[in-house]
Formats: sequence, structure tokens, C-alpha cells
Amino acid sequence: MTAERRLEHAAPWTEVTTTAADWDAADPALLTTMYGQLLLVRAFEEYVLDLAGAGLVHGPAHSSIGQEGGAVGSVLALTGADTVNGSHRGHHQFLAKALGHLEPKGLDPRAEVSADVRTTLLRTLAEICGLDRGFGHGRGGSMHLRWPEAGALGTNAIVGGGVPFAAGSAWAHRQAGTDAVAVTYFGDGAVNIGSTLETFNLAAAWRLPLCFFVENNRYAVATSVEEATGEPRLSARGPGFGIASWRTDGMDPLAVHLTTRAAVAELRAGRGPVLIEADVYRYFHQNGAFPGSAFGYRTKEEERSWRERDPIALVARHLERRGLFTPRQLTECAERAAALMAGLGDELLEPVPGGRAGERRVRPAEWPDPAFVDVGVRGDLTEFDGARYAEADTFTGALAETKFVDAVATVMARRMEADPSVVVLGEDVHRLKGGTNGATRGLKEAFPDRVWGTPICENAFTGTAGGIALDGRFRPVVEFMYADFLWVAADQLFNQIGKVRHLYGGTAAVPLVVRSKVATGTGYGAQHSMDPAGVFATAPGWRVAAPSTPFDYVGLMNSALRCQDPVVVLEHVDLYGTSGPAPVDDWDYCVPVGRAAVRRAGARLTVLSYLAMTDRVLRAVAATGVDAEVVDLRWLDRASVDWDTIGASVRKTGAVLVAEQGAAGTSYGGWLADEIQRRFFDWLDHPVERLTGKEASPAISQVLERAAIAGESDVAAKLTEMAGY
Repeated sequence: MTAERRLEHAAPWTEVTTTAADWDAADPALLTTMYGQLLLVRAFEEYVLDLAGAGLVHGPAHSSIGQEGGAVGSVLALTGADTVNGSHRGHHQFLAKALGHLEPKGLDPRAEVSADVRTTLLRTLAEICGLDRGFGHGRGGSMHLRWPEAGALGTNAIVGGGVPFAAGSAWAHRQAGTDAVAVTYFGDGAVNIGSTLETFNLAAAWRLPLCFFVENNRYAVATSVEEATGEPRLSARGPGFGIASWRTDGMDPLAVHLTTRAAVAELRAGRGPVLIEADVYRYFHQNGAFPGSAFGYRTKEEERSWRERDPIALVARHLERRGLFTPRQLTECAERAAALMAGLGDELLEPVPGGRAGERRVRPAEWPDPAFVDVGVRGDLTEFDGARYAEADTFTGALAETKFVDAVATVMARRMEADPSVVVLGEDVHRLKGGTNGATRGLKEAFPDRVWGTPICENAFTGTAGGIALDGRFRPVVEFMYADFLWVAADQLFNQIGKVRHLYGGTAAVPLVVRSKVATGTGYGAQHSMDPAGVFATAPGWRVAAPSTPFDYVGLMNSALRCQDPVVVLEHVDLYGTSGPAPVDDWDYCVPVGRAAVRRAGARLTVLSYLAMTDRVLRAVAATGVDAEVVDLRWLDRASVDWDTIGASVRKTGAVLVAEQGAAGTSYGGWLADEIQRRFFDWLDHPVERLTGKEASPAISQVLERAAIAGESDVAAKLTEMAGY
């Protein structure tokens, strides 16, 4: 007979409830502050719903009414150095952290709030209404609230999308040698999503000081937690990842507070991440002021039973029982909070001229200027003031023939030596003598605490890098083994990192570099061969560098690591083994952002290309004898295309070919050709021509792969065709 032995998780899983003794032992100042914060958050939320009902909130109003105990109880266990982020339902978390920042000694609801608290409540209300004085100048609204000075990293509209960013904040706290911790708040829906589960694993593997705080409000819109998972006790997720976990009553703010204090002590002791599940209840529907029962997925009886456990009423009873507040004082405190919010609304609103009695509108002066619409998609590049630029044909230092991949490894080593903030993350970057291609050779040995090999978890390590970049103390470089893998992390790259500067008002620098290789032609097939340039170039926020020579790689990487915007640096596998001139000693110059290079002058037609296709174009021009001007674009994103160089060439030749290897569907040249025709129509003698691969992705078969991608012979045929125009 087989022998069986029951296995137990190594990480503890604990349920915490309070007793009367806990309430008797609680510091009166703690309970007073707790009550004050709960009242302000509740009054704020109720006023937001009033505005939404009057049509004065454009977009959603995801209230947290009923869930305040989880946020207030937990944030009161944190310090000013600790950081938090949250989900789309994050007003209460944001306000609790802001109030703790402004009033670290406590908040007494019997007194008038300070001018700073009043201003913060007004700015938060303005942001939710989409107004200029909001934290993000109205861009973020209800779901995107950020105030980094208060340690509020930002709430997030993508379910689970902000969780990896919090891991980046936690990593930065520890790497900087502090005992600060990060807390990421999310709900029962996000606990099942990939980015969250990947971050559980990464945080546990790296023992990050990160608290995963699950607000289990029982419903993801209208789907109950029992429908969504086989284990509705969501804190059960933690021990499976080796994460110490707690479950507590989120309607009891003191229970949450005591639980969080114990969890944070584990974090500060360096024992790795923790997870807290707080059972809470949102009194209203997913969005707006109607109860869930109005939509048929909850019963009125269920809602009534949870309202009877209201966290504000619970704290009020204990304040009265202990003689700390009289019933009249409790009532006056609630009235004062409601009056405060009404007064703040009066600053933002005015009567509608000629409207009905009581009808109001936003004061016109409060709206953002429409001209602000694109400001802050990317930075203004003032970080390049004083930068030293160089080009290969005018370089004054010594040059030597250098393999492309050696230039990649050498410039990274140089930057890490010169700038201790540069860190490297990615799969196998710390093994195999420099990763799968040798691009990080020697870095782990030289900088053992700044090169981090990750699990296979593209969402988690990409978002972690995003959080590190936003922290500002470190500059992450993330390697993707193949460009196709970028799409595994698409949410983090495009919804998070690419949009974050603009989303939060245009001021949040994101100094992050993504390196990835384009492996077209290597026989790795459809899921390892794509060219992502066309997608990145049309996505907001990203800058895209595409070097074709070792010399340019050095300068472009130096620029990428100086830039305060996220930059993807593309590397073509075909180039790794090629050689060309590169510096012998001077590795510190930049290639200017937005500067292309004319690789061959010509008068008959203009060919625009990038990466390994540039050399194929040059060989095809030489073979056909067509007098073509070949422009290596180098920078591919919409904000960085060198229109001066392109325009000068078009005015000279009157004909343009955009040549690239990749598939037609994700072609970079699609938008570029359209833009050229808009800008230079009067100088074009013919429509802009494009050369791409086929619609299909490259296959494993050498014959089919060659048929799918554009090569030298295809360029030659196109040149010959165009020369006959």
C-alpha cells in the first residue's frame, strides 16, 4: 500500500478578530484619528455620488462607501516613508494615505481641518470631476489618483495592473537600504489575474517588503467571489507562494489595523512579502449611487446585514462606550465633515445661468485648457542639456572593428560603472555568460546586486521595472529575450508604462529602458520572430531606438539611459555577429534623439530603413546601380522621427521607399508612409512605396521563412521597379 503524508504550507495563514479587550487597550488618539479619517472619507464619497447623480462627474464614480475600514485601518499602521497604490476603486486608500501624510500626529474630527487637508480634499474632488486643479489636471479622474509626495503611487483602472508597480516600489525601498514598505490594494477580481499572481511569485522569490492587501468585497461588478473561484477565502492564495497571510474583518478597522501592524513588522524584519485579506462590502453598485440589489445580483437582506456592521458606527460605539466622545460630539463630527464637502463643492461649482433652482455647473475657469491635451505624452528632453553628441564620420576618438554584441555588453558595463542607479532585469541575464546572446556578459560578476535574473513572468518583471522607474532612485534596464514576448507584458508596456506620464498630469518621469531582440530569419518561427517597431511607434509615450551599427548602438543606448521617457531599444539578431567601427576608449557620447543618418547620398529616390534592413538596402543599391539615397532612421517613434533629414531627401529625389523586413500587418511603414504623404505631398512625384514581408509570420521552414520576410533581392526588385517610373 502507498504511504500518504499530509503536506502543510510552510508559510502561516492566520485569521485575526478583535475582542473587547483590544478595543479597551486601543490608544484613544488612534481611535480618534481612525474615526476622523473614516468620517472624512465617507463624507467625501457621498458628496462624489451626489455630484455624479447631478451629471457633474464625467466618467465613472467608483465609490468605496462601506469599505473605508480596510483602507483607514491599514494605512494608520504605515509611516510617511511607506508607499501605497490601489485599484479603480481607490478613493478611500488615496485619501487615507494623504491624510496620514498631512496629519502624522493624528486627526481630531472635533476640530476644523487644516488648510492643507482642505486643499487636498479639494484637489482630489477636482481630479474626480476632471478639472485643472486636480492632481493630474483632470486627466485621471476617479480611477487614477496619484500624489507621490504623500507616498500615494497611483490608483489604476486596469484590474491588477498596478500590482507589479508596487513590487517595483518595494524593490527600490530595499535596494536603497531603507526599512520602508509598499502596500498594494486590489479586490477579489484582481486576485485571479495573471499580473497579480506573477507578482506574488516574484515578490516571494525576491523577498520584497510588499504587502498584498486584498479587499474582498465579494463581487467583481456582479459576479460573486464564489462564482469566480473554487476557494473564496482569497488569503489562501498566499501560502501557496510561500507568503505569510492573514484574514480579517474589514468592517472592523481596529482588526485591520492590528493585522496590518503585525504584517508590516514581518516586512520590516526582511522576511519577505505578506498578504492580508479584509472582508469588506461596497454598499453601492460597481459605479454610481444605486445598490447592487437594484440590478438583481444582490438581495436587500444581504445589503442590510452588511450595513448593520458599518465600520464608522462600530468605531463610534466604542468611542462613546469608553467616554471619549459624547453622542452629540459624534453627530457634530459627521455634520462637520458633510459641511466641509459642501463648501468645497461651492468652490468648484456655480448656478447654471438661467437654469432651474438648485441646478449647478462646473465653473468655466476650472476646466483644463484644451491645448493641454497632448502635453506630457513624453518629456521635453531638457535632460539632454549639456549632453555630448557624436557621429561615426566625425568622431575624434580612436575607433576599432568591434562585434555588435560586444558593443552592447561594453556600453552597458560602462553605464553601470558610471551610474550606480542603473539596474538590469530579465530572464537569464545573470546566467549563460551574458544571457542567451551574451549581451549582458560580465555584468553580474561586476555588479552582483544590480543584475537580477527573473522568473518567467513578463507582466511582473516589466511592471516591477515600471515601479522602480517611477520611484526615481534607480534606472531599470529590462531585457526581453525575444520581441514577441513583449506582447505577454502588453498591459504593463502599453496601458501602464507608456501612459503613466501623461495619465498623471504629464510630470511623472519614467526613466526605463527595454531591450529586445528581433529574431527574424533565425528559424525560430512565428512566436519568436516579430518586429515590434510598428506597434511601439503608434503607442503613446514610448520612444523607439533602432541601431544598425556598433557605433550607433553605443550612442543610442547612452541616450536611452539619459532619457526621462521609457525607451525601447531594438536589437536585430542578424547584427549581433557583424562588426563595425566602435570606440576604443570613449563610450560616453550620445546619438541625438530625433536624428537620422544618411548612409548613402543619392538623387533618384529615397529609401528609409532601420535595423538589419539598412545593410540589405545598401547592398541592393550597390547591386542594382540605382542612385538611391539611403536614410537609416535610428529613432522610430512619432515624436522622434527626423523629419528634417527625410524632408531634405524627399525634396531632392521626389520618390520614397520605406523598406522593412517584418510582416505587413504590423508594418512600421504604414503610418510613416501616410505621414510622409501628408507632409511632403507637393514634392512627391509618386505615391510613397512600401516594402514589407508577407501577411504571415515567419515559419520554421527555411523556405517558408524566406518567403515571409523581405530581403536583399526584394529590395533590388523594388528599386529596379521604381527606377523605371
